[in-house]
Amino acid sequence: MADDPTETSTQDDPGTDGTTDATESTEHEPSEITYSEAFFPARPRSLKPRARLRPQGSPTHGEDRTGEATGTNPFYVAWLQRSSMLRDANTIAGQFSGRGSMWQRPFATPDPREAIRTAGVWFTAYPLSMLTKPGHSFLGTLADAELWKAFQEIGIDALHTGPVKRAGGLTGWQPTPSVDGHFDRISTEIDSAFGTEADFRTMCEVAGEHGGTIIDDIVPGHTGKGADFRLAEMGVEDYPGIYHMVQIEPEDWHLLPDVEPGRDSQNLDAEAEERLAGAGYIIGQLQRVIFHDPGVKDTNWSVTSAVVGPDGVERRWVYLHYFKEGQPSINWLDPSFAGMRLVFGDALHSLGDLGSGALRLDANGFLGVEIGAEGLPAWSEGHPLSEAANHLIASMVRKVGGFTFQELNLTIDDIRETSVAGADLSYDFVNRPAYHHALATQDTEFLRLTLNESLALGVPPIGLVHALQNHDELTYELVHFATRHKDEEYTFRGDTILGGDLAETVRADLLERLTGDAAPYNAVFTTNGIASTTASVIAASLGISDLDAIEAADVEEIQQAHLLLAMFNAWQPGVFALSGWDLCGMLPLPREQVRGLLRGGDTRWIHRAAYDLMAYGENDRFTGMPQGTSLYGPLPEQLERPGSFARELRTVLAVRDSSGVATATQVDVPPVSHRGMLVMVHLLADGSHEVTVLNFSTEEVVGTVRSKHLVPGSQVTDLADGVEMGTVDDLMAFSVTLAPHEGLALHVEPPPSEDEPDA
Repeated sequence: MADDPTETSTQDDPGTDGTTDATESTEHEPSEITYSEAFFPARPRSLKPRARLRPQGSPTHGEDRTGEATGTNPFYVAWLQRSSMLRDANTIAGQFSGRGSMWQRPFATPDPREAIRTAGVWFTAYPLSMLTKPGHSFLGTLADAELWKAFQEIGIDALHTGPVKRAGGLTGWQPTPSVDGHFDRISTEIDSAFGTEADFRTMCEVAGEHGGTIIDDIVPGHTGKGADFRLAEMGVEDYPGIYHMVQIEPEDWHLLPDVEPGRDSQNLDAEAEERLAGAGYIIGQLQRVIFHDPGVKDTNWSVTSAVVGPDGVERRWVYLHYFKEGQPSINWLDPSFAGMRLVFGDALHSLGDLGSGALRLDANGFLGVEIGAEGLPAWSEGHPLSEAANHLIASMVRKVGGFTFQELNLTIDDIRETSVAGADLSYDFVNRPAYHHALATQDTEFLRLTLNESLALGVPPIGLVHALQNHDELTYELVHFATRHKDEEYTFRGDTILGGDLAETVRADLLERLTGDAAPYNAVFTTNGIASTTASVIAASLGISDLDAIEAADVEEIQQAHLLLAMFNAWQPGVFALSGWDLCGMLPLPREQVRGLLRGGDTRWIHRAAYDLMAYGENDRFTGMPQGTSLYGPLPEQLERPGSFARELRTVLAVRDSSGVATATQVDVPPVSHRGMLVMVHLLADGSHEVTVLNFSTEEVVGTVRSKHLVPGSQVTDLADGVEMGTVDDLMAFSVTLAPHEGLALHVEPPPSEDEPDA
């Protein structure tokens, strides 16, 4: 659901001649000192609060649950307050205030390079899909020293847990399940389904012992319908200020739809939305309805049933939710700033109390909403308030020694604008569908287009998280081309094409080659993308229509293409991320195994098969997804077997680490001599270049690498084995030969200058 900062040229080039006019205001340049440079001889230790928030778990004393779960029962209201995130936020904020350690770090400017040096290769976990160690919880399994030894051997130095705090809602005294994979958070407590706070802290400690960092989550855009929302419905204190919610006067309740029996709210249809906007209660239609489902979600607004407060007054509210009805949106500009306090408290708890070193910001592009001009939808995306709020969140995280990344599918322009002072990194939703398209069509033209578009618009890869599979679908919305640039002209396949038509063409290619009769094991997910694993995308690209017919030779081909995609993501600046589905080479689940989960139309469950990453075997405590088919096997077996995916990935990551490409500067994505080739040229810190050359086709390619950045006479060397590959000729080019789905990382060392003495 969650989808990069630009390269900060001010760090290398202050951009000033040293003179200023005293009559003019001057802009403060970002400090050149970063987290762990000379200003801080040793990086300050992470800040810790002076006391824990509470013992694990909610209050359970019998007297706490006396009486009915209504606003007129003081026991119920007090229980909700003790359970609320806002209360915890107020508590933990007081433990950081007034401490000198809060002033020991620069924080205003994003620093993707420092984030990458801290944690450059990530494993992304998914609680329902990772088979746990017998006798251990999910978090306890992630604290396994043997797992971290395997990660360290491969070259993985960070772990993103995914959301593990309590989520869902409350109906009376009783919890209700999450409606969106635990992204509808209702508490700062760890959900007991995943483990305990002690497990989380142990995981952080074990990771640190192996040079690793734990990445946690916060959700600045919304909560679930937990204690905070129930208190807001009752009109208690400043809890309504957390949300975009408007109290409807009783004389206007006739404007509202009835709430169906058994529900606590009802989505407004377009007519009700228009009536309430006309009455001056809400701002009406937004720019788009995410997850639009006629008759289920017609608008972004829902109305509550009548709720009685401690004062005995019945209230009905209309509230905003960009996503599902159970995810009320946080108001970042309410005068109480209750929503801001809630989010900051959650972040400080993860970083300062639990011990994580970084945070994912989810739904962080929807933090500002404003009434539109007459007859136009409200301004709800790309709003300056979102940028300001992201700046505040990211600055606070940097101030206490962490970093942030955002996982939101945005246009390249929006990524650039939000990254100026916001999150240190952003998920690469621009190039991920493009590299799948390159593999499926054996043509890199669209991939080269997206890479060059990113460079041209000021979003270099250094600020991106380049990922293989995660828990979401293969996203092909291509919002950059389909929305903000839909009327811009591009050159594609020899013709001039508008951005909107380009997006449609690419989506059609992906659907034709990766779904339907060509690949019935993959599934379309609404209008967002395709439910699939990396291995099943590759299988479809290779023309395999029946996964049950895969043989050993097919596995070798799938593995080689999988490594090619790893090379694309790892052999360029930025973070490289992959999942257990990638490490094990998982295939999608047959639909009949998850038929119940698919009833609501969420086909993503087919690609979330359980995997046994560490050969733990059977575990009665695991209650997640059905186990799927693994093409590569568990890590311990792979690390013992030459030629396995894990062993080959280790080599890919060793090249990434030794070359310095992860923190380099991408300077060119030039035209290529074969449609299946891709060339990326990167300037290294010492002035030499790393050149990544990839073959996305199933045939051998003999091609030419040419770039204006290459100096004639430069020596070309294979970084994997040190073999000399030739020299750059007078046309600033050299030749390469690539086997099907092969990749090369090459070091291009310029010749000594004439005034440089011979060694």
